[in-house]
Amino acid sequence: MENAIIELKFSLNTFYFLISGVLVMWMAAGFAMLEAGLVRSKNTTEILTKNITLYAIACTMFLLVGYNIMYVGNTEGGIVPSFGALIGSPTADADHALESDFFFQVVFVATAMSIVSGAVAERMKLWAFLAFTVVLTGFIYPIEGYWTWGGGFLSALGFVDFAGSAIVHGAGAAAALAGVILLGARKGKYGKNGEIYPIPGSNMPLATLGTFILWMGWFGFNGGSQLFLADKSNAVAVSQILLNTNAAAATGAIAALLVCKALWGKADLTMILNGALAGLVVITAEPASPTPLMACLLGALGGSLVVFSIVFLDKAKIDDPVGAISVHGTCGMLGVMLVPLSNTDATFVNQFIGLACILGFVFFASYLVWALLKKTVGIRVGAEEEISGMDQHDCGIDAYPEFVSVRSQ
Repeated sequence: MENAIIELKFSLNTFYFLISGVLVMWMAAGFAMLEAGLVRSKNTTEILTKNITLYAIACTMFLLVGYNIMYVGNTEGGIVPSFGALIGSPTADADHALESDFFFQVVFVATAMSIVSGAVAERMKLWAFLAFTVVLTGFIYPIEGYWTWGGGFLSALGFVDFAGSAIVHGAGAAAALAGVILLGARKGKYGKNGEIYPIPGSNMPLATLGTFILWMGWFGFNGGSQLFLADKSNAVAVSQILLNTNAAAATGAIAALLVCKALWGKADLTMILNGALAGLVVITAEPASPTPLMACLLGALGGSLVVFSIVFLDKAKIDDPVGAISVHGTCGMLGVMLVPLSNTDATFVNQFIGLACILGFVFFASYLVWALLKKTVGIRVGAEEEISGMDQHDCGIDAYPEFVSVRSQ
């Protein structure tokens, strides 16, 4: 009977890992739809190509090298990983199948890279982007992941980031910021005298669908990070996590709506969508310990902050077509720094140190890779290709061929 109970718990935990991983994988579709809706029609096929290929590359690189760097044979509390060459053998006393752990971890890597694709959209070369994807998913992300989830020095320090507000979202934003700085803004976005010219997205229904998909997938992102389900305490914890995750997203959207009404007198859909995502990013750092009321407050703070962050970056001429740096970077930092309000194991000092290490490392490592690519193969398409659209230049296929045909007549 005892062995049967152990096997049942093993099976339930493994299944929970797998189904959570499936939900997080579905977030790849959310990012694709969100970004496809927020770019212009002439760049839709290209951004979709980036999203599906980055997911494929992330899965492959993490299988070949990334997982080993992050988890296998590392020194506890260390800084430099072992760079193990082979996936470790299964642990006999594990509470779940280690293959399910890999599957759950690999979809997180793809999420970090998806953040980059939206920020550099509409002017970056496809092949330069894919080359950077290889480096980020195979090496940069796994190294900082080892520092935390892999048992490295930030874990030993006491840094708390439950599901990855900094480890995943902040890292993706830092890599994106480095690329955007070297890449420059889209043509026509900013005037010579500081004018800002909005470039509307092509498909708000797609962007909204993408946000709902991401919202749904986040239940696997945060809920699965509890790691276990097959006992009463973990089942209650998972329930609390999902409740708080949903509450933060809802109040993030509401807060963004109210801020837009107060500032401009209108309901800006793109800001509302980013407000929901901002609430999700903030609660990701610690979704288990806050009360539902506090989760609502945290989400509202994120939804409010993201509006001001997007406006600030625009004024600073940091061109981010989808607001990814603000959603995942600014709000990721906010979420990490608010963890001590509900989790007594965290301190503001340790949280700040963790943020500085993760974001600093990812930014400078990414900047070096982007700079190398810029010097060698180039990272930006030519002016003619940017004007005509990335779809024809990189893919040769228009996302909306009927529209293009009518427009050209």
